Amino acid sequence: MPLTPVPDHPTDRHPMSEIVFDHEDFDFETLDEELDVDRQCRSLLQQFFVWLQQQDLTLEQASELAYSADYYLRDYLLDFLRCNPLRPQSGLVRAFAGNWYITRTMEPEYGVLCRHLTAITHLYRYLYELGLINCEALQQIEQEAAAQDYYRQRMESFLALAGDGFAEWDQECTCSELRRMA
Repeated sequence: MPLTPVPDHPTDRHPMSEIVFDHEDFDFETLDEELDVDRQCRSLLQQFFVWLQQQDLTLEQASELAYSADYYLRDYLLDFLRCNPLRPQSGLVRAFAGNWYITRTMEPEYGVLCRHLTAITHLYRYLYELGLINCEALQQIEQEAAAQDYYRQRMESFLALAGDGFAEWDQECTCSELRRMA
């Protein structure tokens, strides 16, 4: 997956939404706040779906990518890590693709993982264009998502595990450190 060029100047961005989000809209500590953040995520994902269609994707392609972005945002970032999706941290995509998806999917498929990674890069490109993340964060996410050979190797080695090999496999690309940081 090639890295895409990033506009050099904020005026190169064009807002695509009537609803404005702030970083704080995605912070939560209580259950009520978490439910509010979940609603904000659904609204963001609906706008992302429209944006995908404006990028000349078919309705089916946009739907698949929005679904994958939803999985990453709401299942992984919010529910598992309990972190704000507008405050991306280094290593989040790597841990998702190299561990979390593989270990929490009954039969992980490389093609599905690649679709998730494509959705993540599109989602953060959209957030960049809205001015919600900076260029460095976008480039970090794109770089982590582009390591597809590594993720294929991780999936293959997981599926071939036997005996007590999981602990060693898990240590190479773990989610537990990220969960403690979040």
